[in-house]
Amino acid sequence: MEIQKEFDLTVVPTEGEIDAPSSPRKNLCLSVMESDIKNKTSFQELDIILTQYLETLSKRKKYHIGYPTNMHYEHHAILAPLLQFHLNNCGDPFTQHPTDFHSKDFEVAVLDWFAQLWKIEKDEYWGYITSGGTEGNLYGLLVGRELLPNGILYASKDSHYSIFKAARLYRMELETINTLVNGEIDYEDLQSKLLVNKNKPAIININIGTTFKGAIDDLDFVIQTLENCGYSKDNYYIHCDAALCGLILPFIKHAKKITFKKPIGSISISGHKFLGCPMPCGVHITRRSYVSTLSTIEYINSADATISGSRNGFTPIFLWYCLSKKGHARLQQDSITCIENARYLKDRLFEAGISVMLNEFSITVVFERPCDHKFIRRWNLCCLRGMAHVVVMPGITRETIDGFFKDLMQERNYKWYQDAKALPPCLADDFGSQNCMCSNKKMHN
Repeated sequence: MEIQKEFDLTVVPTEGEIDAPSSPRKNLCLSVMESDIKNKTSFQELDIILTQYLETLSKRKKYHIGYPTNMHYEHHAILAPLLQFHLNNCGDPFTQHPTDFHSKDFEVAVLDWFAQLWKIEKDEYWGYITSGGTEGNLYGLLVGRELLPNGILYASKDSHYSIFKAARLYRMELETINTLVNGEIDYEDLQSKLLVNKNKPAIININIGTTFKGAIDDLDFVIQTLENCGYSKDNYYIHCDAALCGLILPFIKHAKKITFKKPIGSISISGHKFLGCPMPCGVHITRRSYVSTLSTIEYINSADATISGSRNGFTPIFLWYCLSKKGHARLQQDSITCIENARYLKDRLFEAGISVMLNEFSITVVFERPCDHKFIRRWNLCCLRGMAHVVVMPGITRETIDGFFKDLMQERNYKWYQDAKALPPCLADDFGSQNCMCSNKKMHN
């Protein structure tokens, strides 16, 4: 799919202003209430608890900037009436369902959309809507293990924890690959380990946006490395964990594309991340020929093709509705806007003398970890060692970014580093001397 039209990169803030940051919500310490069916007051107590909980979530929504969840959607009201039904998509989405209460029609429509996006013909792919990125990764690596039973799993140390979980669950031999300072897989380390293990097939996990630094592994270079090491196409399997960036890269000019035109085995994304869905979910696509040998379960009238048995029948409808409302044009606009807003945040932090890093085509801004746990909780920041990050999702406007930046600078200037002896952490080893302000100062001095 080629996008011809260039979009205006101007970001229009949403209505309303960022208020003074609110406090994180406290645990409710709930217990199940034994309601008195003769006393309506007891039912009112339930409503009060839920109303207060809803109000708290609504207030905290605009401070949720550290985790890759898109809560900027408007389809919940329209689709809410569906909650009066139980929708279960158990089994293969392409087989008939034994009851009327399913949404496999919507599921297949969503899968067809992604198959077109990733350039694989309808009769050549198989897939399903998963419970999230972890299940997608578990399925992708399961397919690889089934195709290459004695294959070695290669995964960078910055890969999602589900990759290492899969290695334990499937008892796969694992080679953990070092990463470059920006979070990408270390291609030299990968090559050296491939050469050492040439007697065994390779099952490789590629990260299309690592969990913390948002790094994107170079798929083309990995494929070339495999060929240079003497691996034939039938002797390796590549799974692409595209949980976050799988719906960004296809719409960005000059970004390398992840498609089945290349010798990959599977792709997984998370539906609740960049696209947005109120329930965790994901999409997994693989080649149909890889899942041709399946057992049929008579009482559900379906092949046992998925990891989970019963599957959420609501998520396909939410994803179908959201994709239909946005289309390629709005998804491209979201991608461009988020990348531009990430650069805007990165530039503001850098100009203020704060160590900061942002990978190309990424929406994950990594910077020095705030000193105060309360500040971290207030803004729902994700932290690792001396680093923190903000994931600039749709709905995080420049107004939100300015509110966060203002609050951060107030804390730094008047609390954390008021004492001249207190210094920010050195992050040269974590994300490069070129991004570490203390290293920059040393070089200039």
